[in-house]
Amino acid sequence: MTQETLICYDGSKEAERAVDTAAATSSLVPGNAFEDLNRADALWRAEAGAAYARRVGFDAEARATIAPTTWQGIVDVAEDIDAAIIVIGSRGLSGLREFARGSVSHDVASHARRAVLIVPPVTT
Repeated sequence: MTQETLICYDGSKEAERAVDTAAATSSLVPGNAFEDLNRADALWRAEAGAAYARRVGFDAEARATIAPTTWQGIVDVAEDIDAAIIVIGSRGLSGLREFARGSVSHDVASHARRAVLIVPPVTT
């Protein structure tokens, strides 16, 4: 039985790094989830993430959902597909910037009832 991985993708370099890290550490199948007011935009991002994941070797399927918060959409899709792990990039915000913008990766880790791999940004 193959277990699935949910890899979160928003088009950022951090999200691409999360996909690359997942590819380097596993052979599980990712899905995607995004809370967005515009379902078409969410699906476009999910399809872009799935295409990127396929380029690095995953058998990826795009998924988009609308949820009250981004973290909730991610956690809901992880539950729906029974993901073994959620892989998500972090922008590395801290302090007031994190408080003002929030941290989707921290919220996912706090609310998911499964393993979460948070991939930190590249530091220069």
